Amino acid sequence: MLSSSTFGRRAALRAANCRQCLSQPANRRGLAAPASGSFQYESSEAAGVKIASRDFAGPTTTLALVAKAGTRFQTYPGVTEGLEKYAFRTTERRSALRIVREAELLGAELSSYHTRENLILGAKFLRQDLPYFLELFAEIVGSTKYEPHVYDEEIKPLIQMAHKRHIDNTTELAINSAHSLAFHRGLGVPLRPSSATPYTKYVDANSIAEFASAAYSKSNFALVANGTNHGNMAKWAGQFFSSAKNSSAKALESPPSKYQGGEERIAHNSGNTMVLAFPGSSSFTGGSYKPEIQVLASLLGGQSSVKWSSGFSLLANAAAPFPSVKVATKSAIYSDAGLLYVTLEGSAKDVAGAAQETVKTIKAIAGGDIKKDDISKAIAQAKFKELEYGQQLWAGLELTGSGLVQSGKVYQIDETAKKLEAVTEEQVKKVSSVHISPMSKNDANRVMNVGCSDPP
Repeated sequence: MLSSSTFGRRAALRAANCRQCLSQPANRRGLAAPASGSFQYESSEAAGVKIASRDFAGPTTTLALVAKAGTRFQTYPGVTEGLEKYAFRTTERRSALRIVREAELLGAELSSYHTRENLILGAKFLRQDLPYFLELFAEIVGSTKYEPHVYDEEIKPLIQMAHKRHIDNTTELAINSAHSLAFHRGLGVPLRPSSATPYTKYVDANSIAEFASAAYSKSNFALVANGTNHGNMAKWAGQFFSSAKNSSAKALESPPSKYQGGEERIAHNSGNTMVLAFPGSSSFTGGSYKPEIQVLASLLGGQSSVKWSSGFSLLANAAAPFPSVKVATKSAIYSDAGLLYVTLEGSAKDVAGAAQETVKTIKAIAGGDIKKDDISKAIAQAKFKELEYGQQLWAGLELTGSGLVQSGKVYQIDETAKKLEAVTEEQVKKVSSVHISPMSKNDANRVMNVGCSDPP
């Protein structure tokens, strides 16, 4: 264990070492890192915990604990968000104040967030401080204090503020509703409830502690890092996580995802958003991965990659006559399913007009009316986005951790990019004709019958 008595000396010695490193010749190699620039993860187990890492050249490390505890797997509405906000608070050994002050002393950044499938705890720090943060994560997993007064005074107000932001955002509401229509349960559970009832009826310190017991069992989470030697990570993870709970009496489970589809209109006084959604692809580590879906998302497009230009993607051209409209296409990937969706935001009149043109374009693509040059551009853009995503420090951390927990596979960005490059024109046309037909449509509009009374 890293005692508090040695903490100050470690910080002082590290500062001295940093000054010494700055005075060394630039051509001296001070960090062990792969020279190939590969994005490949190395994976193994340490003390029963799945771990993965890749060693980038650089002085910092990004560490994530990825738990299969997103809203899809929560036992009661709202407990995932409650557990997220208990991260980095008081444990059996450290107070919340001590955790904050030590992180600041080491110049680190701490974060926590959740998605539909995962709860992610993150830390970004100087790479020599890996042992400290692995020990901290082990304490969070095994000895966080879920005290009622902390929930009432600190956690609940944060949840209420997040809830208010959520219900004021028409895009978030529409995307959540589209997922609900597409999958009903599981992936259809919203990231945040649109009603405050769950926070008053189901969520408290006891229900969050019970959920944490299952979420933080060894079989339910993985550790993933960018910018560290895999041997060091295995050594320290094995030491600090040896006492973590092996399993839970009640495992967190969710039925397999099945696309349903549907249509919904929501009255709202803050803006206008329309979402058109279709069956998508699972992640690379899932059983239904289809790289052509990602190419199709790039083909539809909407957002320009060039400043001061609306771009020349198919949906950008379709929405060009409606200047207030922002259109974007995204392929959301999950462990066993996905959702390809188009989002339109703007004035009620322009959203209604752009929606009509968008559907015409989508129907033309589904009918096979696609130019070869457009497909070539879409493949190149999809590959670029995947590789650019891999260069970001946080990229792949969640997907890799989720893959390790749910299927034992690592999300390898290099391999994904190769599959995208191998997509053919025939594959894109085939997936367009099959996947774009069933449509889940959701509107969140200021006036319900503007752009929504007659489905486009």
